[in-house]
Amino acid sequence: MKYFFLADGWTYGRVWEFGGLWDQASWRRKPEIQRLNCGMVQQGETLWLYAVEDAVLMLEVRPLPTKETESSIGQVILKRLISAEQVIEMLTRSQLVFNSASQTNQSSIDN
Repeated sequence: MKYFFLADGWTYGRVWEFGGLWDQASWRRKPEIQRLNCGMVQQGETLWLYAVEDAVLMLEVRPLPTKETESSIGQVILKRLISAEQVIEMLTRSQLVFNSASQTNQSSIDN
């Protein structure tokens, strides 16, 4: 598995694998991308942890459309993926955030 953090209000778009853009016809499925129930707060912004399958090389991320950005082109960033060891290192240096399926509010825990 590979991982990445994504801020609240952002989403992912196109996905790249070793042969280029992810081709659902060739793979016969969408790439496995799952938001996990933990994240961190950095500089006042909540970043949620996502897990992706090993075949994924890179993701396009962009802000969710809002009334302010509907008429303009939003910022697009290609995201590099990180290892589990890098995730653990980042989480140990940050304020952790957890989101349980039964709870809609976020709770934060200082480490």
